[in-house]
Amino acid sequence: MAAYATCSIEFDPMTTVENSSSALPTHALPSYLQADHLGPWGNYLQQIDRVTPYLGGLARWVETLKRPKRILVVDVPIELDNGTIAHFEGYRVQHNLSRGPGKGGVRFHEDVTLSEVMALSAWMSVKNAAVNVPYGGAKGGIRVDPGKLSRGELERLTRRYTSEIGLLIGPSKDIPAPDVNTNGQVMAWMMDTYSMNVGATATGVVTGKPVDLGGSLGRVEATGRGVFTVGVEAAKLIGLPIDGARIAVQGFGNVGRIAGRLFAEAGAKVVAVQDHTGTIVNHSGFDVPALLEHVNSTGGVSGFSSGEALSSADFWSVECEILIPAALENQITKANAGGIKARLVIEGANGPTTTDADDILNDNGVLVLPDVIANAGGVTVSYFEWVQDFSSFFWSEDEINARLVRIMQEAFAGVWQVAREHKVSLRTATFIVACQRILHAREMRGLYP
Repeated sequence: MAAYATCSIEFDPMTTVENSSSALPTHALPSYLQADHLGPWGNYLQQIDRVTPYLGGLARWVETLKRPKRILVVDVPIELDNGTIAHFEGYRVQHNLSRGPGKGGVRFHEDVTLSEVMALSAWMSVKNAAVNVPYGGAKGGIRVDPGKLSRGELERLTRRYTSEIGLLIGPSKDIPAPDVNTNGQVMAWMMDTYSMNVGATATGVVTGKPVDLGGSLGRVEATGRGVFTVGVEAAKLIGLPIDGARIAVQGFGNVGRIAGRLFAEAGAKVVAVQDHTGTIVNHSGFDVPALLEHVNSTGGVSGFSSGEALSSADFWSVECEILIPAALENQITKANAGGIKARLVIEGANGPTTTDADDILNDNGVLVLPDVIANAGGVTVSYFEWVQDFSSFFWSEDEINARLVRIMQEAFAGVWQVAREHKVSLRTATFIVACQRILHAREMRGLYP
């Protein structure tokens, strides 16, 4: 991947080289797209291989899913407060646009890689198709620790990055949103920068904005509410009562804390929480409002008075009925999957479970609600925001939550039916539903020219 560092070019990995003496096969993948070459992207490719036998005649188009449509790697130089110039590497990947404009978040994190952003963009394609919103998949990121930047430096970084990727994004082309370490303020800077560059206010270029700038009510809680909604539906089908169920949550940010709070309000007990500051456990169940207040005041769960400290490794073997990984990808691996005691895993994060771990959980009778359906509440309400921006007519929060719950319930019911029909995992079933929709759109549109 170092070969692409700090370049500011756009290239299309679908391009192949043909000549009379040595033509690549039409199915050959460039080395940087191959499963054994990249971590998260390789995980995604394995998932596509698993779903291919269920695609019928659409399988002839499956290579479409293995090649991002467009990758942009940019240099993001800014002047720091001390007068020096710093350079950061940024990405925007559009995986597939067959069903509509690209849609996916932007994350600021020191461990962001092209492999990660490629995989996240692909999972966005699947996620959007799974809940049947008219988007393709995209994702972006900057390799940076935002905690080391001042507010002014963060604003300059955001605006420069937005200008660098401006040739790709737009209200009808590609619509970014918040992700790890980005929020409504970052989206406001992105929207303003894009608007200044095109000479007109374009509220629909991003979602997850502040409400005063065209954002949607209910957006902040949407992903966590979606996790809760599909979790309740799955629990009903496996005979797991929510009242009294023990919940363990990894990641207590926007997704994890909302899901934990909603489960607690429904009668469940949050017994373990892990975030970047540490791991705490209380087998009797935390006072969730008090825990949230502690996190808001201190920045993390560590040191909460009614919690007992636990090692990060021991978190995965806590006695619970429901486990919610809501942090980063590749958290549940073959090294810790065997110790998980939950009956139900609800993936609040993107790609938190490796393929090997997925198999272990399945063999142990643990039902996994995959990220591509479980955390789709955020993009669903982002779609609502986008629609409201185009019409300049805004809905009440109750209307938004009701529409979100209905879409998530219907999507989950369809995935459950496919899983039972084909006797496959919910992840494979979700990919079947989504990939059929994506590839059918590709087939109907045909190839141009």
